Amino acid sequence: MTTVRQARRTERSARPAAAAARGGSPAAERRLRVIAPIVVGLVGLALWQFLVSVVGVSDYLLPSPAAILEQLVEFSSAILQATLITGANALVGLVVGTVLAVLLAALAARWHAIDGMSAPIVASLAVVPIVALAPVLNSMFGADSQFGRQAIAALAAFVPVFLNTLRGLRQTRPVHRDLMRVYAATGAQAFRVVTLPTAVPYLMTGIRIASSLAVISALVAEYFGGPRGGLGTFIATSAATSAYARAWAYVAAAIALGLVFYLATALLEWLVLRRIPSGGAG
Repeated sequence: MTTVRQARRTERSARPAAAAARGGSPAAERRLRVIAPIVVGLVGLALWQFLVSVVGVSDYLLPSPAAILEQLVEFSSAILQATLITGANALVGLVVGTVLAVLLAALAARWHAIDGMSAPIVASLAVVPIVALAPVLNSMFGADSQFGRQAIAALAAFVPVFLNTLRGLRQTRPVHRDLMRVYAATGAQAFRVVTLPTAVPYLMTGIRIASSLAVISALVAEYFGGPRGGLGTFIATSAATSAYARAWAYVAAAIALGLVFYLATALLEWLVLRRIPSGGAG
């Protein structure tokens, strides 16, 4: 077991040297990854305001950032409440979808029969159209239930988590498995020392991808019935009443919600991977 960990530590220690060989330090690369999106966003907002104020693009097509900000301030309470509803549905869907995906992936990795049976099911779930499924679920569970929206978010989160987890569980190197057999390790010890550290980075990547999909799915599901509330409902209502700046304010809140989910899962991934003694997949 010690030999496996030492080999992985050696690989991990070689990564900063590889980054330096590419022409930049890891610290500089991290700063660039933070600064570049901010600069691009500010340039985009400036160009947006220029198109509306100078070029004269109609508010019907594209409200100005200033008008959207005004609506954000004026309707901040309603926007916050709608964001909390959509966020709660997305969070429930993300958690439920992740748990189910991990359980099924573990079973599929252990038994080939389950893997064969689950493959067409997962492929079918990956192509389910939300616009067709949302009205059906909202009709099934009633106009006052959030379950339909949560179920759609769970389906959207399930697929990437399942695929990434299953791939991670299969990434253990044969030499590592043979080494564990030489040490007479039990199945539980081999899973804890080799399989789990190898699979966790893939699992966390799947959760990070699924976080954005859960928000998008919960948002889109709100367009098609169900209880009033949520960002999707108010985006549709505002656009239907020609309150375009207000609709864009709700869109901005949806973008912020998606970023919060993504950053939260990215932070979770960083914290979890730091606690893996072997440094993740080798």
